[in-house]
Amino acid sequence: MANTTSSSYAFDQDFSIDEIIVDAYERLGLQGTAGHQLKTARRSLNILFQEWGNRGIHFWEVGNTNINLIVGSSTNVDATDEGMGIYTFYRNSVDSAAAAAASPQATTVPVANIYGITDILNVTYRQNYNTTSQSDTGLTKVARDAYAGTANKASLGTPSQFWVQRFIDKVTITLYPLPNSTAASNYINVYYVKRIQDVGAYTNATDTPYRFIPCMISGLAYYLSMKFAPQRTQEMKLLYEDELARALSEDGSAASTYITPKTYYPNI
Repeated sequence: MANTTSSSYAFDQDFSIDEIIVDAYERLGLQGTAGHQLKTARRSLNILFQEWGNRGIHFWEVGNTNINLIVGSSTNVDATDEGMGIYTFYRNSVDSAAAAAASPQATTVPVANIYGITDILNVTYRQNYNTTSQSDTGLTKVARDAYAGTANKASLGTPSQFWVQRFIDKVTITLYPLPNSTAASNYINVYYVKRIQDVGAYTNATDTPYRFIPCMISGLAYYLSMKFAPQRTQEMKLLYEDELARALSEDGSAASTYITPKTYYPNI
């Protein structure tokens, strides 16, 4: 009788945290892990996810939402800050409701759709949302010094620029000019980067796609080697970097390649 396949594609979701930890330890030649070894491995896996955040954008963690604009003088705008038009995204959904209730910065962003935001990628001004005449216009992202040099931060009009501040507990978008009464009937559309969810319970699956499972285990083995097998740390690091590079190159979506001339300044 011919062999059959599993007809399943859920390995990454069935592959729980405890199994990931066991596999990482086995790569170091350690078996029968329990107690402190499980706890320290879970902690290292959380640190690994934070290190991934420093590597750049992970496309599976990019989200999108609309925010309805509010006239610059609205009480929903943080008037205590220099200038107004500040829209606040709190870092996680657990404390967002309490933080919003305690602050005039409470925005109209649905808390259920926003969590763990770490950065803002793109902002567009969206008119006639959800109609056949919908129109999006991109806003220019400016640096702090450019916004600081704006003469009248309270001027009203159609937003054309935005400035992003990243704090420990929140990320803010400051619009310029502030929305006038016409713009307030429309939206800004925001693409943002979310954090990778914490490891949590040992029975959890990870908040990563299947293609990152190999480098996740290699990375955890590398982190654990520094604690339990330092003689193999360099070996584990090379394996980890190799598998992570392959995962990152496969992540995202294909796009056209653009070739531009290179400019040389030999005397500088």
